[in-house]
Amino acid sequence: MIVPAAVSQIIVLIYNMADTFYIGRTNDPYMLAGASLILPVFNMLLCLSSLAGIGGGTLISRLLGSGEEEEARKVSAFSFWLAVALSLAFSLGLGCFMTPALRFLGAGDNIFLYARQYSFCVIVLGAVPTVLSNVMAHLVRSVGMSREAGFGITLGAVLNIALDPVFMYLILPDGQQVLGVGIATLLSNCVACVYFLVILWQIRQHTVLTADPRGGLPCGRNIAAVFGVGIPSAVASLLFDLDYVVIDKLMVSYSEVALAAIGIVLKVERLPLNVGIGICQGMVPLVAYNCASGNEKRMNQVIRLSLATGLVVAAASILLYELFTPWIVRVFISDAPTVALATTFLRIRILATPLMFLSFFTVYIFQGFGNGRISLFLGVVRWAVFNIPMLYLLNFCIGMYGIVWSQIVADVLTVLLSVYVYRTRRPAFAV
Repeated sequence: MIVPAAVSQIIVLIYNMADTFYIGRTNDPYMLAGASLILPVFNMLLCLSSLAGIGGGTLISRLLGSGEEEEARKVSAFSFWLAVALSLAFSLGLGCFMTPALRFLGAGDNIFLYARQYSFCVIVLGAVPTVLSNVMAHLVRSVGMSREAGFGITLGAVLNIALDPVFMYLILPDGQQVLGVGIATLLSNCVACVYFLVILWQIRQHTVLTADPRGGLPCGRNIAAVFGVGIPSAVASLLFDLDYVVIDKLMVSYSEVALAAIGIVLKVERLPLNVGIGICQGMVPLVAYNCASGNEKRMNQVIRLSLATGLVVAAASILLYELFTPWIVRVFISDAPTVALATTFLRIRILATPLMFLSFFTVYIFQGFGNGRISLFLGVVRWAVFNIPMLYLLNFCIGMYGIVWSQIVADVLTVLLSVYVYRTRRPAFAV
């Protein structure tokens, strides 16, 4: 369960970084800053897939563990159409208010056009296929088909990597590179969505997964359970992305070169974090199923193995990034001032990797337990109480580098709280 999920997360990150890589080949920091500015908005879009996908997927696993297959089937259809409705609303909202939204994010005259081109393709046109493909990946993984889920996400990512240079350098004229990247991302997400729709059709007779709403709605208790876990997951993701918005706004106040540098760092640092997310995504269905079925021994083994694997990945990432940071940054851009800033930023922020893994690992465990309230509490406190206030505080106290150090300081506090909550609020049979 873990390996396909982790591999797909790595591929997803590579395709997200591919946009930055190809745009960086222009050696134009304004193009790079314009695309980087949309990263938090794109991640906010993915919050909707957490709401419908994680909320519905973990509930399906728990219902299967307790033998309620018909209700799991209804939850599957409900989650599917919830994803469609939410992503369509997000798309229309940004389409109607794009200019004020981009100005709010900090898009100045030098980068506004690039930010607008990228957001129109990736979010306004691409919201529904992007969210739906991610939700279907969660649902497919919830019934144990992690390999199929991983392949679908990987398919879209690999296609995006292949199409980026085609649209940037072969189809569109010079100066339209950001638009080309946006079109490539839109098409790749559409292909991934079609793949998952085909998979859902093929397995409809053999699993509880379906998009057919004719079976009716789940009972009120299970609709509440979808939102009970899905909303905390979405809120935690939303606050994570709000943290990125704050970082961008604070950095752009120093210079657009600083914004371009932190844009590279925020993507590069996601490699170990995405592996950690893949570990958690593979873990959650097993925790949920075994928690519901009462298999204490197996559930505890899954938790221990997942925790150890994530910490090993985090430790290895610190070593590799500290050794090779300048070369990693130059993969994306060769502009000397941007490289110098990004190198320093990355060497600082990568130190927070094990702390960040421990923070969201605890949130995922409580999602598997079906305890959305604690997931919500941990997510809100982490970002709204620790991370975001720490950004403003350290920026005020020590300036630009305070923005970079804030992650470590905030996550030390988060981990201490997470350990306390886990030890006091876990189910009686959990390790």
